[in-house]
Amino acid sequence: MLCCPPPALQVLALPLCCRPELGIRLSLISLGAFDAVFFLFLVAACDSEPREQTELERWQAMAERVSITRDKWGIPHVYGPTDADAVFGMLYAQAEDDFNRIEMNFLTAMGRAAEAEGEGKLYQDLRMRLFIDPDVIKAEYASSPDWLKALMNAWADGLNYYLATHPEVRPKVLTRFEPWMALTFSEGSIGGDIERVNLRRLEAFYGGTPVDMLAARVDVLPPEPRGSNGFAIAPANSASGNALLLINPHTSFYFRAEMHVRSDEGLNAYGAVTWGQFFIYQGFNENTGWMHTSSGADTIDWYDESILRKDDGVYYRYGSEELKLKESDITLAYKSDKGMAERTVRVYHSHHGPIIAGEGGAWQSIRLMNEPKKALMQSYLRTKSADYAGYVESMRYHTNSSNNTVFADSSGNIAYFHGNHIPKRDTSFDWSKPVDGSNPATEWGELHTLEETVGVLNPATGWLQNTNNTPYSVIGATSPKAEDFPPYMATFPENYRGINAVKVLEGKKGFTLDSLIAAAYDPYLAAFDDLLPPLLSDYDALGASDPTRNALADQIETLRTWNRRSTKDSAATTLAIYWGRDIWRTAFGDDVAVADYRARGITRDAYIAETAGRVGLAALARATEKLVADFGAWQTPWGEVNRFQRLTGDIVQPFDDSAPSVPVGFASSRWGSLAAYGQRTFNDTKKIYGTRGNSFVAVVEFGERVKAKAVTAGGQSGDPASKHFDDQIELYASGQMRPVYFYPEDIKAVAERTYHPGQ
Repeated sequence: MLCCPPPALQVLALPLCCRPELGIRLSLISLGAFDAVFFLFLVAACDSEPREQTELERWQAMAERVSITRDKWGIPHVYGPTDADAVFGMLYAQAEDDFNRIEMNFLTAMGRAAEAEGEGKLYQDLRMRLFIDPDVIKAEYASSPDWLKALMNAWADGLNYYLATHPEVRPKVLTRFEPWMALTFSEGSIGGDIERVNLRRLEAFYGGTPVDMLAARVDVLPPEPRGSNGFAIAPANSASGNALLLINPHTSFYFRAEMHVRSDEGLNAYGAVTWGQFFIYQGFNENTGWMHTSSGADTIDWYDESILRKDDGVYYRYGSEELKLKESDITLAYKSDKGMAERTVRVYHSHHGPIIAGEGGAWQSIRLMNEPKKALMQSYLRTKSADYAGYVESMRYHTNSSNNTVFADSSGNIAYFHGNHIPKRDTSFDWSKPVDGSNPATEWGELHTLEETVGVLNPATGWLQNTNNTPYSVIGATSPKAEDFPPYMATFPENYRGINAVKVLEGKKGFTLDSLIAAAYDPYLAAFDDLLPPLLSDYDALGASDPTRNALADQIETLRTWNRRSTKDSAATTLAIYWGRDIWRTAFGDDVAVADYRARGITRDAYIAETAGRVGLAALARATEKLVADFGAWQTPWGEVNRFQRLTGDIVQPFDDSAPSVPVGFASSRWGSLAAYGQRTFNDTKKIYGTRGNSFVAVVEFGERVKAKAVTAGGQSGDPASKHFDDQIELYASGQMRPVYFYPEDIKAVAERTYHPGQ
């Protein structure tokens, strides 16, 4: 017998068995998953000498230990005897549902998106590469503890095994995953800290393009507010005497998958996982639950560096010293019409961080948390926490930098943790603005401990909430006080969702999973409590003969008598939101006014209310004209305008007024809608379609047995051919949830199929 792998297969470490006398020359590349397994058996049988297990054989052995059960909604429940086995199956299952999103997430995280999407992504890639150095990340992997390294190895193995058993899948760039790559995307937020670097200013600095050439606006309506909602209910306020938790991330649709993963080593977590990561980002296990909301803690600082140019390089002042900037070249690959091309950029770092903007002798650097290994450890270990004390220990890594946490557990504890990476700083400086990098007094001190940070444990209110708003309203009137903390501890103001959250939680008893769902979907739009009174006052002040009085009489009466609740059949909702959108466009279409409100230090919501008082009647006339032009009448129910549509598996979704869609009663969170539904028109559509907001939503009750309900926007699968691509749309659009199947006997009762990866 002769075993002779050809060069092409040697690269992939795949075996080839050759029997020239029988005319047999087989390659695994040409075989299906079942045939590949059989062939491995054939190879083993024909080997007369002991040999080292091939990579594919190792993957197959791991796959045989792992099972994936898909329930009636297509949600994967992954089991492996070890945590590493479970991670292997977890990534395989994710790849089955949407490999494209996994690949693009990691191309983005590694600063390689331009290799798939072209030159337009170069400065996005450069931004990532200023922080993500592959050589540094590989060294981080090499120095990782064995348990973490085993998980990263399994992460790569699961993805590579998926590609090996699905030759029909054609990756854009990543034909092979390496374990170290898991460290490049170690924290699950939709917009990590690095994305705070302004791309226009970065391109102006490193590309030599004047900022004013990059400033053209396409749509002056500011984007949908980002963030999430988290509620926790103490046993005293629940009907069952158990703690309850609302998990309500507001992300772009389909950004996260829903799944359940367990092992015999203490892993048993369910919830939302960001595509390509091996930890449940927002979810629960049998004893603890965690919900992350965006934090207003100041965790990032900009430094103005005083630049000096010398013959041997570029220097910057620091105290009485002149320090040399670190200079290095970053080579970025990108797809072009002629194939792959490259561009090399000379970049600079001070000891504060990379230079990201500036001109002349004034450059600007940025400092932020960049500890991928510790971040990945924290992200994973919290999913295995058995109680409050265990969760606190995971928080002591201080690397969940961009998030607050709303927590509940089976012992009846509820808690709020604010931020998780807040350096101590000299409060004589205004840290909301760039500080003088040449002054050593602007250096960061050690991190604030958990005990020094805003936090709440088991409040007397019996509830707590966060909606990306100020932590100083987390439990209403008895919340921690701002004057007890440095100004940089919390920078977000109150928002309209927070106002409504307090209203639906305060003084309420007997919460159940269903009544918590009702609270989470309360449709009151608190923004109009501020926006409408100036409009109504201006209208009432019009003279009897003013033509505006007659032209807008019916619209004003509709808004005056509206209950300010967003529902599918409400024409008042449609009119109010179209009017509000016009107000926002007016407010943000004037750069001078925007600069003025920021200089005055007033909140954005207060500025919008000012604008409403200034242009409200004219905006209502324009909104009326827009609705008549698009729908034939301004009295159009909100559900006819506001739709959910999922036509393709594309990351950027197309929309089509002539294709089927479903009415939705929710509204944008900018108006205070707790069930956030950010929407806009696309491709000249007249209807508006949701793209972000409520994505994965769950309510959880902790007790002797955990109980939960959940819903995912659209469906679990990214494949339009799958029945699980859109099977949750009706539930989602109506604010309903389905049961979560957590225990083996419950999963078995609703199982569509159970299989090993590769089958």
